[in-house]
Amino acid sequence: MATKKLAKKKLLKKTVAKSKSTLIKDAKKKTPANKKPTSSKIAPKNPPVKKSAAKNVSVKKTLALKKSKPEPKQSVLDTKTLPEQKKSRKNAKKTTIVLPPPPKIDVSNYPKHKIKNVLISQPKPADPDKNPYLEIGKRFNLNINFRQFIKVEGLTSQEFRLQRIEILAHGAVILTSKLSVDHYFRMCNEMRVTVPDSMKFFCINEQTAYYLQKYIQYRKRKIFFGQGTLIHLVDVIRKNKDEKFLLPVSDVHKEQIVEFLDELNISYTKGVFYKTISADLSDVKSLNSYDLIVFFTPAGIKSLKQNFPNFKQGTTRIAAFGHTAALKVKELGYRLDIFAPNPLNPSMSGAIAAYLKESNKR
Repeated sequence: MATKKLAKKKLLKKTVAKSKSTLIKDAKKKTPANKKPTSSKIAPKNPPVKKSAAKNVSVKKTLALKKSKPEPKQSVLDTKTLPEQKKSRKNAKKTTIVLPPPPKIDVSNYPKHKIKNVLISQPKPADPDKNPYLEIGKRFNLNINFRQFIKVEGLTSQEFRLQRIEILAHGAVILTSKLSVDHYFRMCNEMRVTVPDSMKFFCINEQTAYYLQKYIQYRKRKIFFGQGTLIHLVDVIRKNKDEKFLLPVSDVHKEQIVEFLDELNISYTKGVFYKTISADLSDVKSLNSYDLIVFFTPAGIKSLKQNFPNFKQGTTRIAAFGHTAALKVKELGYRLDIFAPNPLNPSMSGAIAAYLKESNKR
């Protein structure tokens, strides 16, 4: 009996061993050769990651963060017009100010006789070395004389009040010359108006802007300047379109400035601060002794007519700078021989030099 029990135990051990070996063989067949059999050990919490895998994970994280970020809130109107706004921004161009073209000026074909004596209707220059007309005189051997045909007088406070302009109701001032600077601050003093520090000044050029130092501290004020015309101040004026502008001018001024401001659709007031009147020219004996007379303003030509009503032009050439002055020459019955600015000569001195090259070439 004991031998039978031992034999049964041996058979059981053999069957158990066979079953274990068959199970291991089947498991090896099922798992591929590349894959390692899973170990019974617990894997670490932060397993090492390959570099390429780390990059992919970082990219996935950034994308997930972008998606998770909330989009900016938009109003109902904004969401409706958003695609149209994007198109308009791409196709939008800066709106340019289109002013009416200046009138055409016809210059006479009068024979270009030799010029020797020239009268410039301006005051004598303080620094003769930097005057372009004296340089032309040396170049062409001319006799250059200076005599101002007009004088400027400021309006009294009583005359200014008749315009019913409140200076402090304006937050910005447009200054087109040094004269406008002088008479603006003169009128403020006469009317006992203190110009606030918040006042903004828009000057036609840098020289006019620096001239403000005569009356105010330059660094503590908001001062803007162009390059000779108000067109260079378009962007700055538009940024301050909520301000009410004051334009100090003479009784005789360029209407083109007013047209320019109308085109900008800003709120402004044009105020006359000074007036231009004819000067007394009794010290000038005869104008016929001059071969060329140069004018820069219509008021100067008007002064010519008032002081010399019997003047006949004859061989005397007349030069005019600016369209309004040129039109005034023809309006009063005179002949226009030289005009500036023109496409070839933007300055008066350049136009005179070009004329002298032909008239004095012999």
